[in-house]
Amino acid sequence: MTDVEPDFYSDAAIIDDPHGYFDRMRSKGAVTREDYHGSLMVTGYDAVMDVLNRRDDSFSSAPSVIGPLPPLPFQPEGDDIRAQLDAHRADLPWAAHLVCFDGRKHAEHRALLTSLLTYKRLKQNETYLYGLADRMIDRFIDKGRCNVVSDYAHATTTYAISDLMGIPEGDRADLLDLIGAPPSQLDGDAVHKVGPDPLIFLKDRFDGYLRDRLANPGTDLLSELAHSKFRDGSTPDFDALSLLARFLFGAGQDTTSRLIAMAIRILGDRPELQARLRREPERIPDFLEEVLRHDGPVKLSYRLAQRSTTVAGVPAPAGTIVALSLTGASNDPAHFAAPEAFDIDRPHLRDHMAFGKGAHGCLGAPLARLESRIAIERLLSRTTAIRIDESRHGRPGSRHYRYEPTYTFRSLAELHIDFTAR
Repeated sequence: MTDVEPDFYSDAAIIDDPHGYFDRMRSKGAVTREDYHGSLMVTGYDAVMDVLNRRDDSFSSAPSVIGPLPPLPFQPEGDDIRAQLDAHRADLPWAAHLVCFDGRKHAEHRALLTSLLTYKRLKQNETYLYGLADRMIDRFIDKGRCNVVSDYAHATTTYAISDLMGIPEGDRADLLDLIGAPPSQLDGDAVHKVGPDPLIFLKDRFDGYLRDRLANPGTDLLSELAHSKFRDGSTPDFDALSLLARFLFGAGQDTTSRLIAMAIRILGDRPELQARLRREPERIPDFLEEVLRHDGPVKLSYRLAQRSTTVAGVPAPAGTIVALSLTGASNDPAHFAAPEAFDIDRPHLRDHMAFGKGAHGCLGAPLARLESRIAIERLLSRTTAIRIDESRHGRPGSRHYRYEPTYTFRSLAELHIDFTAR
């Protein structure tokens, strides 16, 4: 990094090395205002935890996906902008989806999904996940090589959430193509950056699924969602259920796909760790927790100060975008000893921030852990060695990887490996 602070939201070099940027900002303080868009960059563990666990209405999750770009569609006035935000909320990116809801609305809609993602349902899905992982591996095992992102991680997680929801098998391949890679945040993808419903392209299909379940209910998740009620006994409107279904499908494959790909990238450079996990498969969950801490799939989550407040003593006037660096917090040396070291034996492995905390913590975290554990377990079981393809990514010590151009997420665009099949 040069002496001139780079623009986190547009500098392609930071896509490759976000850790360097977060370490640099943390060296100035746990909370630092970045120079280009005026957002507060929060990289200290305790400061991130403070904001995520606030129980008052100091912060809104309205900009949680895209942060300060585009700017707010209004000019904040005074020390309390809640009324202004409510008047313009529908104009914000992702505004139609659960991740950007606040307060009672968020709690009520989140409860609908939480009641469906039960431990019993996930355990019932486990046998399918083992068979699914093996079917995906069958497609490339005889070739001795694959692109992990497209051939394994993305496909496995998309089929997995489809099965959990009860999406017809004949539709799953189409959905795999439709969902595609994460949208660019650096290249001006207007629909995904600005649109209130970036999953609008799935609306007709998921409306159809829900209408079918209303007429012909079954035992799958979509059927239960179609007939669900709020805790007070009232019935959600149909569009709200469709939005929840689309959000669950999109979020249910996205983060986990990134986690699996990053886990395999880390294994590819550590043959001794591969050998250990083959001997001790019960440590695969610990390995995945350390992947989440070390280089998790979500780099930042954002909040809007809707009332003037402070973060770790730093003023956050109403209208300030607060960029909560989940990766920075998970690599804060004040909380994690030698955070640059990858160590599955470190204490308190689940202290990381990869799934967020508080009211907006990732409700799909148990599913992500289950899917990724099985995906790694089966790949290790069916190989004796996994290697990074040097013709694509360079030799050890000079590796190069291409990441999707998004400042919010950590997404390998491709990961080529070769392996020795068992």
